[in-house]
Amino acid sequence: MFRTLMIILLTFAGAAQADRLTTVTLNDGRYYLIAVPEGVKSPPLILALHGGGGNPAQFERDAGLTAAALKAGYAIAYPAGTGRTRLLTWNAIYCCAYAQRQGIDDVAFLDRVVKDARKRFGIDPKRIFVTGMSNGSMMAETYAASRPAIVRAVAGVSGTLDVRDVRVRGPVPLLHIHGTADEHVLYTGGVGPDSIVETDVSSVEQVLRAFLAVAPRGLSATETVINPTEDGMTTDRLAWSKNGVDWIVHLRVNGGGHNWPGGARGAHKGATTDFRAADEILRFFGQFR
Repeated sequence: MFRTLMIILLTFAGAAQADRLTTVTLNDGRYYLIAVPEGVKSPPLILALHGGGGNPAQFERDAGLTAAALKAGYAIAYPAGTGRTRLLTWNAIYCCAYAQRQGIDDVAFLDRVVKDARKRFGIDPKRIFVTGMSNGSMMAETYAASRPAIVRAVAGVSGTLDVRDVRVRGPVPLLHIHGTADEHVLYTGGVGPDSIVETDVSSVEQVLRAFLAVAPRGLSATETVINPTEDGMTTDRLAWSKNGVDWIVHLRVNGGGHNWPGGARGAHKGATTDFRAADEILRFFGQFR
């Protein structure tokens, strides 16, 4: 009885949240979903990018970001990648699939999403935050590296920037979450045994170095361990900080795989329960509002 009641309540909560999402189709046929907080003038905008083979609605359901973002006063948009089917991808230069093969300019597309969201919904175009999962993480870090003038902070989960071909053009705060046992996007770089597209990816260390190279001088490094639950994994929190602000943060999930911790499918995919990615992302972004 209790379990049935909980399922009903969660279903109603999910439906109410979905009702707040608006679908916007641009002139070229590409689209994004967006939810805007009530009573907030010129809200900052979070761009949340689905993984390869995903789509905006799927990522919105799985990530657990929308309600918390709205409560914190952010607008949140879920742009759509491209593909011949519902399996959509992003062109993050070295990955992935249709978008990469077709040379889709997804940096320009995200520029259009920001411009359109400003016109339609009054978001602040100079307070843009971006996050993503897997191929979406690659794209989020690519966009941040290319647009440091407008991106206040970026958070990537289980996907690494193509450091060989994409230069970080200016200082952007970075949160990167990655499992050491990820066999799709290898923590140490190279071609993962479970990689569908067989991309030779950058290592997490290379990504951290790329963002640290243009970060403010005088950062202090600290390392702590997060392990509130007995899930067979521990998380190392590496932070580079200045004046009480964490500029670069890496959550290294020891034994963690290719997943979004705390998401709707996290338990099914064996994600750590030591933290929720959505909570950590919003906490990190909150330093740079």
